[in-house]
Amino acid sequence: MSKATDSNRLVVLLAEHSELEKQLADPSIHADAGVARRVGRRYAELSPIAATNSELEEAKADLVAAEELAADDPDFAAEADDLRARIPELEEKLAELLLPRDPDDSRDVIVEIKAGEGGEESALFASDLLRMYLRYAEKHGWAAEVLDSQDSDMGGVKDVSIAIKTKGTPEGGNGVWSRMKFEGGVHRVQRVPATESQGRIHTSAAGVLVMPEAEEIDIDINPNDVRVDTYRSSGPGGQSVNTTDSAIRLTHLPTGIVASCQNEKSQLQNREQAFRILRARLLAVKQEEAAAAAGAARKSQVRTVDRSERVRTYNYPQNRVTDHRIGYTAHNLDQVIQGDMDGVLDALISAERQSRLEGSEAGLSRA
Repeated sequence: MSKATDSNRLVVLLAEHSELEKQLADPSIHADAGVARRVGRRYAELSPIAATNSELEEAKADLVAAEELAADDPDFAAEADDLRARIPELEEKLAELLLPRDPDDSRDVIVEIKAGEGGEESALFASDLLRMYLRYAEKHGWAAEVLDSQDSDMGGVKDVSIAIKTKGTPEGGNGVWSRMKFEGGVHRVQRVPATESQGRIHTSAAGVLVMPEAEEIDIDINPNDVRVDTYRSSGPGGQSVNTTDSAIRLTHLPTGIVASCQNEKSQLQNREQAFRILRARLLAVKQEEAAAAAGAARKSQVRTVDRSERVRTYNYPQNRVTDHRIGYTAHNLDQVIQGDMDGVLDALISAERQSRLEGSEAGLSRA
């Protein structure tokens, strides 16, 4: 990205930030909570750019003043030296902030975890991943709720969907998606299962799908395009856990996408939760189609639970976590599985940032 392009983009984004500030100051915008939330999140995304630009402009003005006064006062000469060192740092920070970012970074997410190869052990591992994500959300002050869950006979989960949301407007526009998006794919575990009597290490897998949560304004679903089926919810082993047909299954006829929910006792609540899942799945498909049409290189997440397409391995005998996408390895599995995931996620975020920087430099070299 050239300096001229950076400058033009900065002007546009600062103007947008100013306009959003005016909108948020208008009390009428808060009559529609959805619109107010979207405006607030976009404002939060642009605020670091506006703040860094203001700090840079102030530093440049202070440097001019310090240089003028340095002839008479040596203290100002030292201040000028500090400002000369500070300005390039601010310029670099601003240039990084101006790089195109993931447009979903401010969004909340819906996470689906499915047991895969390994039978009951895989279901137990899926429940470990569920607990890991719930504890990670708690550490970050996020709100998490289980939308739908199918338990296994031994206390694991065969299939579970959870929603994770920030409380209020995410700082700097960095919502749950900005961190949790890296969890999509196949997670592999190596350990001695609770079901193993000979003490042998087994390998099993669970699949994780992370989707940005869609709001109604994002995805307009025609009610005539959705078939709604009701059925009786069931628990482990298939036994009925409800005497009424409160479980809901939605089928989006144009795409064939299915979403179901049976966790709530109320059919209406299950319907609302199922529509949340359906909207998120439709948004994910819409975004993938747009990326493919634009020739984007962004890979879709693994949707099949296949050990050969793993993103991360959890090795219990070695207390080791390995993320295969970036070659990250740490021997703190006991902490990670308890929700202390920031180490691996920070490494993934750093790798993504470096990739964006290199992409920008490549684009500049071709210009």
